[in-house]
Amino acid sequence: MIRIGILGDIGAGKSYVANNFGYPVFNADNEVSMLYKKDRKIFNKLNKKLPDFIFTFPINKLEIIKAILSSKSNLKKINRIVHSEVRNKLKLFIRKNKKRKIIILDIPLLLENKINKKKDILVYVESKKKDVRKRIEKRLNFQPKLLKKFKKIQYNNSYKKRISNFVIKNDFTKKSVKKSIKFILNQI
Repeated sequence: MIRIGILGDIGAGKSYVANNFGYPVFNADNEVSMLYKKDRKIFNKLNKKLPDFIFTFPINKLEIIKAILSSKSNLKKINRIVHSEVRNKLKLFIRKNKKRKIIILDIPLLLENKINKKKDILVYVESKKKDVRKRIEKRLNFQPKLLKKFKKIQYNNSYKKRISNFVIKNDFTKKSVKKSIKFILNQI
């Protein structure tokens, strides 16, 4: 099985690119969202660690945001709880797709959390800064302070780009993205 890890800046369109490969995609952001909506165990753990912030189930993202913005240590607490469960979901995904030729890993902290393997093919998604900024600002609950905190826990983009096997310039048109994907698939 070939594992393709998608890297890039927040808002660069990593999920858009991942979904255009035509292979099973593990989307960590979707998994986290589902955990917040449906996993009472995660809620109980977060509520126990952050009782002043997390008190409704399904977990309200605004509560998570307030917790993160109030203290640097809160982000670490949340990550410790949530990321271990996301890893379990990833293991299930890999097991379920073990006969597939290729799987796509759309995991924002793929490198930072050491989820990638040495043989993984890394694809860096690059977009114009103004396009990225517009996309981020359109997101619900956009807060510049929150964006800064997330960027602090990520490797910088020049490093991610440098270690990637391929770069896709994402102009958010299906034609150019598909062309880049086709090139990558032909190379591997």
